[in-house]
Amino acid sequence: MSMTIALAGNPNCGKTTLFNELTGSKQHVGNWPGVTVDKKEGTYRKDKKIKILDLPGTYSLSPYSAEERVARDYLVKEKPDVVIDIVDGTSIERNLYLSLQIMETRVPMVIAMNMMDEVEARGDYVDCKKLSEILGVSVVPVTARSGKGLAELMEAAMETARSRRKPKPLRLFGDALEHVIDQAAHVLGGDDPDESRWKAIKLMENDEAVASLLDPEMAVLVEGLVQDANKQADGDAEAKIADARYRYISNVVKEGVKKARRGPVEGTSDKLDKILTNRILALPIFAVVMYFMFSCTFSENFLLIKGLPSPGVWLAGIVEAVWGMAATGVTGALEGLGASGWAVGLVSSCLDGVGAVAGFLPLVLVLFLLLSFLEDSGYMARVAFVMDRIFRHFGLSGRSFIPMLMGFGCSVPALMASRTLESDKDRKITMMITPFMSCGAKLPIYAMFAATLFAGQNPAAIVFSVYMLGIVVAVTGALILNQFAFQKEPSNFIMELPPYRVPTAKSVLIHAWEKVKGFAVKAGTVIFASTVLIWLLSNFNFSGMCEMEDSLLAMAGNGIKWIFAPLGWADWRASVGVVTGWIAKENIVATFGQLFGGASDEVVEAVMAGEEGLPAIGEVFNRVSAYSYMAFNLLCMPCFAAVGAIKREMGSWKWTLRAVGFQMVTAYVVALLIHVVGNLIF
Repeated sequence: MSMTIALAGNPNCGKTTLFNELTGSKQHVGNWPGVTVDKKEGTYRKDKKIKILDLPGTYSLSPYSAEERVARDYLVKEKPDVVIDIVDGTSIERNLYLSLQIMETRVPMVIAMNMMDEVEARGDYVDCKKLSEILGVSVVPVTARSGKGLAELMEAAMETARSRRKPKPLRLFGDALEHVIDQAAHVLGGDDPDESRWKAIKLMENDEAVASLLDPEMAVLVEGLVQDANKQADGDAEAKIADARYRYISNVVKEGVKKARRGPVEGTSDKLDKILTNRILALPIFAVVMYFMFSCTFSENFLLIKGLPSPGVWLAGIVEAVWGMAATGVTGALEGLGASGWAVGLVSSCLDGVGAVAGFLPLVLVLFLLLSFLEDSGYMARVAFVMDRIFRHFGLSGRSFIPMLMGFGCSVPALMASRTLESDKDRKITMMITPFMSCGAKLPIYAMFAATLFAGQNPAAIVFSVYMLGIVVAVTGALILNQFAFQKEPSNFIMELPPYRVPTAKSVLIHAWEKVKGFAVKAGTVIFASTVLIWLLSNFNFSGMCEMEDSLLAMAGNGIKWIFAPLGWADWRASVGVVTGWIAKENIVATFGQLFGGASDEVVEAVMAGEEGLPAIGEVFNRVSAYSYMAFNLLCMPCFAAVGAIKREMGSWKWTLRAVGFQMVTAYVVALLIHVVGNLIF
C-alpha cells in the first residue's frame, strides 16, 4: 500500500542522516507551499510506494520560527500515515518533550531511539521494550549512521500505519487543569475529539496561532477558560503544563534508562570545545581550517609538496582534458560534415563558454565536500557560537552567522535561512550582508584569475584572501547598518551545540551532490543560453555579422565602461562580464572564455596569450585591477535568483532596492580602495 511517513525530531538528533539512509538518492529538495523553508522528500529505497518526508527540526510544537510552524502544521493538518519521531538516545530527557507533544496530537507514531552506538559506548542502557510499554508506542533502537535497526524501524512504522494505531491518550496535568482542558475541548467542538483536545491544550499554553483561528464569540468563551486554568495553575498554566510533561518524562526515564555514570563527566566533545571554542584560539583555528580547505581545492603544491596537485586541481585537470577532447571532436565533426562557418563558430563558442565553467566543477565539488564534512561534524555550530562574541558588537547574534555560512554554498538558500531569525532587524541586516559571502558560483572567477594573473604566486592564498575579504566586509557592513539604519539592541542567541561526530561518507556525498547538482544544472541551462546570446551579440551588429570590436556587445560595453574605469578596468569586456554575472556569477568565466578565446583546459593559456587575434587577459588586467575585479563581483548585487529571494523574504521592493543599493555602493567603494591603495603599494 502507498503511505506517507513523516520524520520529526529535535535539531541534531540524526534525522537527516536517517532520511538519507532510507531514501538514498531517491530524494529531492523544494520549498513548502507559500514558505521559503526547505522541503525534503523522497521515496523509500526498498518500496517506491512509500513517501518519506523530512520535517524541519523543532524542539516543541509551540512554534517560534517558520521551520517549527511548518513541522507543526504538517503534523496537525496533513496528518501523515505515521510519524517516525527520532530521539537522540544520549539526550532522552530533552528529546522526549517533543515526543509527548506529538503523542498529544494522536497521530500514529513510532519512536526511533537513535545513536544507540554512542549510548552503548557510554555504558548506558536504554530498555526500548520497557519504554514502548510505558509510552504506548513502538520504540525501536537504531543507529542511523550505520543503518543498524532501520529495517525493523520501517517494519514497525508500516505496521503502525496499516493499523492506524494511535498513541495512548495522556492526561498528565492534574485533575483541576484537566477539567478546564476538557471544558475548552467541548467548547471548541468539531468532528475530531483528539484535535479538539490538542487545540485546548495549546490554548492553555497561550498559543497565538491556534487562538487566531477562533471566531470572536468562541474566543471570549475560551479566554474565560484560560483565565480559570491560570487560577488553577497559580497564575501560569503554560508553565504548569510544561512542568507536568517534564515530571512524566523523568518517571519514564527512571523506568526505562539505566545510566552507567553519575554526575558530570567530561566527554570528548567537552575536551575539544576547550580548544576549538577557546576565546583566544577559536578564530585562528577557524582561519587555519578554512585555509586548509582552500589548499585542498586550489593548491598546485598540496601539503607544500612541490608538483603535487591538490585533489581539486587534480580532478579539474581530468575534467578539462576530457572536455577539451570532446569539444575538439564535436567541432571537427561539424567541419567534416561541411557545416557553415557561423554554425561551427556558434557551437565552438557555446562549448568554450560552458566548458570554461565545467572545468571548475571539480573545484566546487571538493569545496562542498569539505564544507559538508565540517557541517555534519558539528564544527560549524561551534563557529556560530564563537562568532556570536564578535557579532554582538555589531548588533547581531551568532545565529546570523548560520545563513552567512550557508552563503558559501549558495546565496538563495542562505537568504531563505534568514527567516529563522526572530528579530526583524537581524533578518534585514543578515539578508543585506549575506551576499557578501563568496558563493560557489563566484569560485570559478577567483580560480581563473588565480591561475592566470597570479600564476607563480600562491593560488590558495589569493582565493582565501577573497573569502576573508567577504567576511570582513560583511561584519563591517553589519556595524554600519546597525549604527545608522536600525539602532536597536541585538537579539539573544540560544543554540544547541551538538556533540562532535565523524560524518558518514554517504551523508557528506549526498549533501555535496545536492549543492553541486544545482551548479551543474545551471551550467547546462542558464549558462548555455547565455553563451548563445553572448555569441550573437559579440558577432553581430545592426548591419549583420561583424568583428567583435564592432559588435552590439562591444557597443554596450563601451557605453558603460566609464563607470568602472576608476576601479582599474576600463575595457568593455570586463564591463560586459559584470553584467552577465548578474544572470549567474559563473557566467563571467563563460563570458571571458568567449571574449578572450579560452575554454576548459585551455582557459589559462588561451586567456593569458589570447587566441585568433583576441587580446590576452594581461592586456586588460594587472594583478591589482584583477583583485579589484574579484572584489567587486564578490560584493556587488548577487544573481537575479538571489535578488528574487531577497524580495520574497523582505516582502518589499523598497527594502530589496535598499539592499541592492547598499551592496552596489559597498562593492564600488571597496574595489576603488583596492585599486588606489594597491597601485600606491605595488
